[in-house]
Amino acid sequence: MKTHSGSKKRFKLTGTGKIKRKHAYKSHILTKKETKQKRNLTGTTIISDSDYNRVAKMLVLK
Repeated sequence: MKTHSGSKKRFKLTGTGKIKRKHAYKSHILTKKETKQKRNLTGTTIISDSDYNRVAKMLVLK
């Protein structure tokens, strides 16, 4: 089974096996968003438990 090409560009694994993702809504139309919102969208977060199986399947982890 091949890895999903779009997924390997968007998700990274942590050392403990969790999956990191970037925040949405940070790519364009930033002038109408407040500085606080843009700052909080910077960086990465861990995907939710409900999405883990779906993303892991695309990354061929399961």
